[in-house]
Amino acid sequence: MQRFTGKTVVVTGGNKGIGLAIADRFGSEGANVVIASFEANVEEAAAGLRAKGMTAIGVVCDVTKRSDVVALYNAAVQRFGAVDVSVQNAGIITIARVEDLTEQEWDATMEVNTKGAFLCCQEAIRRMRPNGGGRLINIASGQARDGFIYTPHYAASKFGVMGMTQSLAKEVALDGITVNAICPGIIRTDMWDYNDRVWGEMLGDYEPGELMESWVQNIPMKRAGEGKDVAGLIAFLASADADYITGQTINVDGGLIMS
Repeated sequence: MQRFTGKTVVVTGGNKGIGLAIADRFGSEGANVVIASFEANVEEAAAGLRAKGMTAIGVVCDVTKRSDVVALYNAAVQRFGAVDVSVQNAGIITIARVEDLTEQEWDATMEVNTKGAFLCCQEAIRRMRPNGGGRLINIASGQARDGFIYTPHYAASKFGVMGMTQSLAKEVALDGITVNAICPGIIRTDMWDYNDRVWGEMLGDYEPGELMESWVQNIPMKRAGEGKDVAGLIAFLASADADYITGQTINVDGGLIMS
């Protein structure tokens, strides 16, 4: 399918993991893809997509800085003429007991995960409204449904993403812009390698990989997710098939959390 030929898609945190899988999916369906990350290898990731015959550029962007976010969306418009889909995927996590959790960790997590998503939505809306519509898709987390031990700051940031999604969906509905969120569960990424290691150290004497695999056994489908599992839903929400879906938060977790 080539559902997104001529469309421009911005993906933050798009240089690896879930973000890169999302960028790859849109690129494979004909979109112009703008990959954003604060990491310097963002252009390398874009080059990898171009090597597959896709149209992609990389932009270094710190989503916590308004000037960087404005420059990101300006770059998308200057290169491709519009912003049709914006996927707010950039995120961070740390794990610590509450008495050890620093104010800096709290602030950084809220800045990237919640404020960063808001700034990107804000700039995307400013460019979508004049063009008659668009799609905003925010990456939340299973912890937007059920906060977990040692991560109150992360859970709070992702609950915030879900609330923001609902509020914005109501505000821009008549502008032809839909706003939805995704709650990934256990997905095989670098972030989950970190989660497995640190939670494993804090929750018991687990060898690397053991804690994650024990959690996977609680998933009805008995497997961890892959980036492509998330990307498939996001591509659907960005398509014309999802014209009447907005303000929703959808789990992608093999049935781990049902709601």
